[in-house]
Amino acid sequence: MQGILETERIYLREMTDEDFDDLAKVIHGRDGLAPSEAYVHKWIDWCKSSYAVNGFGHYAVVLKSTGEMIGSAGISMQWIDDAWRPEIGYHLRKDYHRQGLGKEMAAAIRDYYFSHFEGDDIYSYMDQDNLASYKTAESIGMSYLHLYVAKDGSLCRVYRLTREEWEKKYSV
Repeated sequence: MQGILETERIYLREMTDEDFDDLAKVIHGRDGLAPSEAYVHKWIDWCKSSYAVNGFGHYAVVLKSTGEMIGSAGISMQWIDDAWRPEIGYHLRKDYHRQGLGKEMAAAIRDYYFSHFEGDDIYSYMDQDNLASYKTAESIGMSYLHLYVAKDGSLCRVYRLTREEWEKKYSV
């Protein structure tokens, strides 16, 4: 299967039904609870639907050295500030946290978005206390905008990078 993008250590490819078991491990590590079969299938279906509707979505994160799927990452349309906005998101299995992979993926996804799509900006949002995620957003050039109450009622930090900022700092 053709990859969407690759970095030094990982590549991203479209999610398939065969990713069920690996994705369940990723979600379990993220939420701390074993996900239901229906939830994992719904996630995969959400990814496939986003590819068809938006031309992008969350992809399987594959470690190049082993061929193992270790996460889900990409661009999804999220309800932020009362509008649907493109958002960089990623989830890695816990045993791959704190190895710089989040920053590596987020930077590659940022560049992929601005190189392949015409949007004016891209967002990232996370729980207000998720230090690792907001440091990652800052490390790829995003600027903090404000706190936002998400659909689920949680308080989140919102970050944004404009196309103009990206072109000045990162485009080739």
